[in-house]
Amino acid sequence: MTAPYVKQNIENGIATIEFFHPAHNSLPGDILAKLANTITEAGENEAVKVIVLKSGGERTFCAGASFKELININDAETGKVFFSGFANVINAMRKCPKFIIGRIQGKTVGGGVGVASATDYCMATKFAAIKLSELNIGIGPFVVGPAVERKLGLSGMSQIAIDANSFYDAEWARQKGLYASVHESTEALDVAVQAFAENLCKYNPEAMKEMKKIMWRGTEDWDTLLAERAVISGKLVLSEFTKETLKRFK
Repeated sequence: MTAPYVKQNIENGIATIEFFHPAHNSLPGDILAKLANTITEAGENEAVKVIVLKSGGERTFCAGASFKELININDAETGKVFFSGFANVINAMRKCPKFIIGRIQGKTVGGGVGVASATDYCMATKFAAIKLSELNIGIGPFVVGPAVERKLGLSGMSQIAIDANSFYDAEWARQKGLYASVHESTEALDVAVQAFAENLCKYNPEAMKEMKKIMWRGTEDWDTLLAERAVISGKLVLSEFTKETLKRFK
């Protein structure tokens, strides 16, 4: 079994950042921290003009928070620290001065929907259905909510957050504005992502940097906001309801 990793490859101005976990690309704390740092470093690297964010494996883009870690949270501080991991990744993506292209090859759940939503331009396959499952286990999409709402609107975000048991297909996500394009296969997606990234490399980096600032206007309070949301999730994960539910998933 392949060990979890975050790796980066820089070629012709394109930094490809890839994360992987054998449990359907779920995200434990150490992978979240590494991902946030790698995105920040790529943003500061002058050799990088554009970033492609992807996950390893064929099937699932990201299964969200690591159940193994969720089950082991026994106090509010540990909970806050764990959920802050997602906050840190989203904030690293938000502050990164380079455009981040999301490459979503398959289903994405919970925190994974947050990560996809925090990209600046997102491309997917027809298999890339999304689900905000947090309410299912007794918490809610508090940390990723602002990023998801920014892409899907309050109506779209509310719909998938309340209907926490259902997958919404890639076409729904495209119509709502999360995906810019939906492709028939991973191979077709990769060709499209590469061509798009290469084209972006021809543009003025200063212009792209200024555009990114404008596009994220109104999110300046997210350092504080997402930290506050992490506290809410950290408390809820300790509730009897959540503890019992997580036991069943064990």
